[in-house]
Amino acid sequence: MTLIKTQLLDSIHEQVDLPKTKSAQVVDSLLEIIKKTLEDGEDVLISGFGKFYVKDKRRRRGRNPHTGEDLILAERRVVRFRCSERLRDKINKRS
Repeated sequence: MTLIKTQLLDSIHEQVDLPKTKSAQVVDSLLEIIKKTLEDGEDVLISGFGKFYVKDKRRRRGRNPHTGEDLILAERRVVRFRCSERLRDKINKRS
């Protein structure tokens, strides 16, 4: 099951005992800071969790899977995430 924003807000509300409106403000502010930082081309490193970074993709050849038509995909920037070793160990049930 995917964790959605409302579940995240509810969890913060219960664990930190903040009103739901304040929990929403905290989450929205955090997400805006992360977005702005990535827009500016900077990395976001959260210790014990991982690192978000922007990667530039070159222009390349592609193919439309429905028609089989060849096309050129434009340059673009994508957000990537690399999890920390600590998080990777927890996911893989290693202590």
